[in-house]
Amino acid sequence: MTAEHYGAGQGRRERIAANLAALRKRIDAACSTAGRGPEEVTVVAVTKTFPASDVRILAESGITDVGENRDQEAAPKAAECADLGLRWHFVGQLQTRKAGSVARYADVVHSLDRTRLVSSLGKRARGEGRRVGCLVQVDLDPEARPGALGPRGGADPRDVPAVADAVAAEEGLSLDGVMAVAPREGDPAEAFARLEAVAAGVRDRYPRARIVSAGMSGDLEAAVGHGATHLRVGTALLDDRGTNVG
Repeated sequence: MTAEHYGAGQGRRERIAANLAALRKRIDAACSTAGRGPEEVTVVAVTKTFPASDVRILAESGITDVGENRDQEAAPKAAECADLGLRWHFVGQLQTRKAGSVARYADVVHSLDRTRLVSSLGKRARGEGRRVGCLVQVDLDPEARPGALGPRGGADPRDVPAVADAVAAEEGLSLDGVMAVAPREGDPAEAFARLEAVAAGVRDRYPRARIVSAGMSGDLEAAVGHGATHLRVGTALLDDRGTNVG
């Protein structure tokens, strides 16, 4: 789909540029409050449900990291945008049967939460001759009632060290840090404080695992306040198309 088909053109470029400027202001303010520099925070533009033409506009605007939730959409989009030199992040729940496809294009996978999945992705990455960065997804609400508002995914914080060890031991993968999604209920700052503690524990064991992927359009300030290095942002950049894109 071209930019013109999506109604992009100059108007779409201007809209995304305005959204990006507003997002940068929010990040700058959050970093100032937290006593951090904005250069410490990377925006991962989550382009789920949006066309490759938007990815190109984002790249023109200086965005170098792009995230996708679903392999069936991510794989062709990454191929279509291969000339842009982007860093592709797979941020959705990964299934073992999709590990082979994801290993072909993803530079970072944010959602490793069990050792079986680690083994599958590692095997596929080796087969592709690639080294894939990995984040251990942490469940910030493991005591939630089953089915209360739908699972967010992730390993119980008590199980994170075992998953991290598995990633670190797997040839073809590198342990880059942790990721989490704040619970739908409660204070996101409290949830991200728990993630900050888990991240510190992982770094104590693996000093190079410095990425903390946390925060989306609605809660990025709380995430920045608790050490987030990567923000997964969709709606604030690309507007809302009726889906939860970050």
